[in-house]
Amino acid sequence: QVQLVESGGGSVQAGGSLRLSCAASGYTSSRYYMGWFRQVPGKEREGVAVALIDTYGGNTYYSDSVKGRFTISRDNAKNTLYLQMNSLKPEDTAMYYCAAARALVLEQPLSRHGYVYWGQGTQVTVSS
Repeated sequence: QVQLVESGGGSVQAGGSLRLSCAASGYTSSRYYMGWFRQVPGKEREGVAVALIDTYGGNTYYSDSVKGRFTISRDNAKNTLYLQMNSLKPEDTAMYYCAAARALVLEQPLSRHGYVYWGQGTQVTVSS
């Protein structure tokens, strides 16, 4: 059973930084997508940053709204995915979710539809 547990959310002023963590357990595949999504009330959950993890170096994908400000990374020894968020803006305020996919190939890695495992979410609030 795959379990994803997020941590690291909180409140910060605009321009500040936060780092989210996602501790993963139960995942045995050598090639998989894992990433961060966010959602505000009344809107669809959107992909923020996704990592393809495999034995060939993988790849990373970012939404245009966070490119250059957010960085996704993974510590394989700790089975933990991170999202370093810098230069935060009030529009980054949302519930952030960690997610993992079962499919070996995703046509749209930033689309939530490819992901079957989800964490419980961690709130990020950015004040102006």
